[in-house]
Amino acid sequence: MPQQEPPDETRTGPRNGSHKEPRAELDARYSDAEATAVDWSDAEAMLATAELFWLSTVRPDQRPHVTPLLAVWLDGALHFCTGPEERKARNLEQNPQVVLTTGTNTWNAGYDLVVEGEAVRVSDDTRLRRLAEAWESKYGSVWHFEVRDGYFHHDAGRALVFEVAPRTAFGFGKGERFSQTRWRFP
Repeated sequence: MPQQEPPDETRTGPRNGSHKEPRAELDARYSDAEATAVDWSDAEAMLATAELFWLSTVRPDQRPHVTPLLAVWLDGALHFCTGPEERKARNLEQNPQVVLTTGTNTWNAGYDLVVEGEAVRVSDDTRLRRLAEAWESKYGSVWHFEVRDGYFHHDAGRALVFEVAPRTAFGFGKGERFSQTRWRFP
């Protein structure tokens, strides 16, 4: 994986139509002397191919809630779905700030990613159809969703869909060269 700073250029992104690429900053306090910041395009590729994510939300009584789930990377944002009555959906009604994490469950190899942002509900059927196609393309036909009335529909019922555009993201390299990269989004 190339380990260089990303170019500063405008590209199409979520919700607002465009944003600047984030600047990659290596935190020398937590990085080997030979480590370099990871390019955001490499982090995006990892987010796009990661199969499992952990979503952290906050309960109304301020206790944390963490749960594994599937997510897709599309148009510069992570997207996940949940039933309207599930704990994470109820938490998001009170506090939309979330953290999504993914990576490897090892200490001495791999790369971990942490994405912080606001979970915003996606209810436009046209966008939901694109997301349903992305879900099925990534996870297979067992994750087929019908779209209508602003929801994903499947055998178990209906699901809300949320978009999380990164506000800040962190990458943790492990193994031969430990590193910590931070990406700040304008």
